[in-house]
Amino acid sequence: MLKIYGVYRSRATRNIWLANELGVPFDHVPIIQAYRLPNLKAAGAPAHTASPSFLAVNPAGQIPAVVDENGVHTESLAINLYLAKKHGGPLAPANLVEDDQMTRWSFWAATSVETDAITILYNRIGKPPAERDETLALAAIEALKPKFAVLDAHLGGGGGFVVGRRFTVADVNLAEVFRYAQPATVLFDGAPRVKAWLAACQGRPAFKAMMAKREAEPA
Repeated sequence: MLKIYGVYRSRATRNIWLANELGVPFDHVPIIQAYRLPNLKAAGAPAHTASPSFLAVNPAGQIPAVVDENGVHTESLAINLYLAKKHGGPLAPANLVEDDQMTRWSFWAATSVETDAITILYNRIGKPPAERDETLALAAIEALKPKFAVLDAHLGGGGGFVVGRRFTVADVNLAEVFRYAQPATVLFDGAPRVKAWLAACQGRPAFKAMMAKREAEPA
């Protein structure tokens, strides 16, 4: 049985969404980030990323971690690429070229988009109002405008999808990164293909099932 370690309010959502898309059953182990707990040694404290039991799974102390018959897998986007290729089907790369493209776009999202997208998320809705810095949010928006233009142009030539003119693991990976930037509606209004693509990704039953559980989880 596939095991996914990590609470819903973490990057584990990426792996849970993909598992839902693939129809792969899994055992969810809700490990919370240690930094979210005021006292790691308090009686009744939930299992967390600094717990010895979890460090035995992932010594790096990071979620998500996924375990299957092939061992332990870490790094959420890489986990998704692995799971898609393992289980096959239309979400997986059909050939080496598609494999390359799915990896390239996933790395691009992680290295070129995610940091600024998270800055927007934290400073628009994530942090308490008194701790938000709109200057940081606006700077991140400016930094992301050319990145949104890159994806918008690519989607126009790819039938509305990231790779292979169909919905794949690459769409899951990028959609979960671009989701962080949604509080900056100006970015999506300026990139209509990105806006339509993300809406289509988030309209999928597998995403909705994941997000419903995420929203039900305590913040």
